[in-house]
Amino acid sequence: MIQAVTSHIWIFGIIYVLLVVYAAYMTGQAMANTWQPFWLMIVYILLLGFANRFLAFALFEDILLSVEGYAIDTAIMLAVAAFAYRLNRARRMVSQYPWLYDRAGLFGWRSKH
Repeated sequence: MIQAVTSHIWIFGIIYVLLVVYAAYMTGQAMANTWQPFWLMIVYILLLGFANRFLAFALFEDILLSVEGYAIDTAIMLAVAAFAYRLNRARRMVSQYPWLYDRAGLFGWRSKH
């Protein structure tokens, strides 16, 4: 019984990290690289949260309409996506406009003037 629960948690962790966190990171990266606004990324992450809830329900018999589960998972995905968005936006600003901006830390840029 304990081994079954342990393997269930292990599989859930792998699927969660591989699918959901990676999808959130790629969403943030794609939104930054295509110059989309931050608020639109939030909309996409909210939709991705619904997909995550369905995967948890379909694969692991979790509660489908769990507000707590949705809120926690979506907050994690939003944090990962915001990290990727800001990281890639800073890289993009400095690489696309090297005559205007210098890198200022991991997430920022500053004007050369």
